[in-house]
Amino acid sequence: MIMEVATLQVKPGLASEFESSFRQASKIITGMRGYIHHELHKCLETDNKYVLLVRWQTLKDHTVSFRQSPEYEQWKSLLHPYYDPYPTVEHYIDIKLDL
Repeated sequence: MIMEVATLQVKPGLASEFESSFRQASKIITGMRGYIHHELHKCLETDNKYVLLVRWQTLKDHTVSFRQSPEYEQWKSLLHPYYDPYPTVEHYIDIKLDL
């Protein structure tokens, strides 16, 4: 399992509209192959900054199956107009800690 971490900077004055569009876009991603779970978090210290966390079964489920799908085009049309600059997206794996 991997976690996609996207840092999103929303254009000033558009946070409410972005959050509304994100609710619509959430319906798209939940039906994608390999999708497990996602969360959107708003930063308390920096206005208009968000972090999107998405758990996928595999990296390919995100980078190929989702990003090369017609559904991704819908996702982009709903969300990408709000970003400035374009989001930073990275992928992480769990580190098992024996405590």
